[in-house]
Amino acid sequence: MQGKKKFTPKIFYQLSLDALVPEDNFYRKIQSELGLDFLYKATRNYYGKEGQASIDPVVFFKILLVGYLNNIKSDRALLRYCSNSLDVRLFLGYDLDEELPWHSTLSRTRQLFGEELFLELFRKVLSLCVEKGMVRGKRQAVDSAFIKANASMDSLVEKEVLEDASAFVDELEENSEFKTTSTRKKLVEQHHAWKEEAYKGMPGNNRSERKDEDGNTIRPKYLSNHTHYSPTDPDAKISVKPGKARQLNYSGQLAVDDAHHVITGACASTSGSKDSVIFPEIMDQTLENLSLNRMQTEEVLADAGYSSGESLKYCKEKGINAYIPNFGQYKPEREGFEFVKGESEEKDYYCCTQKGGNHAILPFKKILTDSKGYRKKSYRSSERACSECPLRAECCGKVTKFKKIEDSIHKPLYDEMHEKLRRDPNYTRFLTKRRSSRVEPVLGTLINHHNMKKVNARGIKNANKHVLMAALTYNLKKYLKFITRKAYRNAQIMNLPKGKFWFWRNRFPLT
Repeated sequence: MQGKKKFTPKIFYQLSLDALVPEDNFYRKIQSELGLDFLYKATRNYYGKEGQASIDPVVFFKILLVGYLNNIKSDRALLRYCSNSLDVRLFLGYDLDEELPWHSTLSRTRQLFGEELFLELFRKVLSLCVEKGMVRGKRQAVDSAFIKANASMDSLVEKEVLEDASAFVDELEENSEFKTTSTRKKLVEQHHAWKEEAYKGMPGNNRSERKDEDGNTIRPKYLSNHTHYSPTDPDAKISVKPGKARQLNYSGQLAVDDAHHVITGACASTSGSKDSVIFPEIMDQTLENLSLNRMQTEEVLADAGYSSGESLKYCKEKGINAYIPNFGQYKPEREGFEFVKGESEEKDYYCCTQKGGNHAILPFKKILTDSKGYRKKSYRSSERACSECPLRAECCGKVTKFKKIEDSIHKPLYDEMHEKLRRDPNYTRFLTKRRSSRVEPVLGTLINHHNMKKVNARGIKNANKHVLMAALTYNLKKYLKFITRKAYRNAQIMNLPKGKFWFWRNRFPLT
């Protein structure tokens, strides 16, 4: 006979929330493995001794954890999800008839707590991974990804232009992010004018046929961090990647251990800064995180975006064997010229070796700073040595009567890296694949599944908290999966017949 269910709500129920949630529930596992009682002591200084009681700090971080585990970006949506989930209510310690905190409480508490608290929680989860043998520590892979800021491109306004030299001095004294010089603005406008002309007719070029009220063509407006800023979120910077829209972003930096893809370091930076500038910051945190667990890093892998003299110098001072390909403008040799090492840097020189030339000598002249802020060594020949050379026009130019060569002051470090990567091409190729297979999937997982795609708050400090929370959630999820799989594997081995135990024990050694 066909059944038909009829629902009649009761006035009173005899049940408990604990009985409704299965024993093997995911949040029960988190509750048993991750102790958060240390947060009470860590957050004590953020509160006064009088007034209304605030949200429990353990409950606050548990709610955030639920949001990052389920890729929920909105605080309102997060609390609706928590309210409707029995296992989450049990995890938070809220019974069926208890009302959860307001969404604004999460926002205010997030602003209240400092970055060091989020870093401490990240290290707590990392220590769990280390205890289970999930972190080797020897080799770390570093990479970054853009994180959309909580600000629109429509919020951009033009910086105030300082016209004279005295105003420029005032700008330097104020160190203002909201002012720029007329010279800098002119250079940016020249660059954008060149870009508009060069991109004309290319696929994907945003040509506009719109007219303003005077009949003039409205052309696309090129924006730059040098001339514009967002008052909504001044720390967010304009950035773009090939095939992506230009938008306001932050940059999430990660260091990943190559054993089990565990994140050992995480921080946020402004997307207007180069990865090479942030490299010491992410490495300092990574080295400290590992040292707290009595581990030491020997190698670091990164792409060419992290290549700089400062990065290579940092690795050399720390005793780390770095594998960072040199950037595209690096030249290991100068065609037609031979570098001769002197007794000191001031006595280094280049010698012309071109066939049919005058074999001029280019001695070291001075150290200068170019328009982009890079410090370089300048080598220059005399006019007497090159003015009568038959190759002068093609070597120096039709007007210039001397040859000048500029090298980075860190060229010896670049040369050393170049030789290291060429010494064993097979090993270099292995390390390149190792880096991309370790850190890039982790970044993709965080962006697509753990809420790191967009920062819900504003400011670099909140962006840093956001990256740390996403990273520790990833590590926690990987940790729970690791111990569950290991326990299941051990149970299978214990149930094997006695004669087969030796074979399976050696095939899957227990650690």
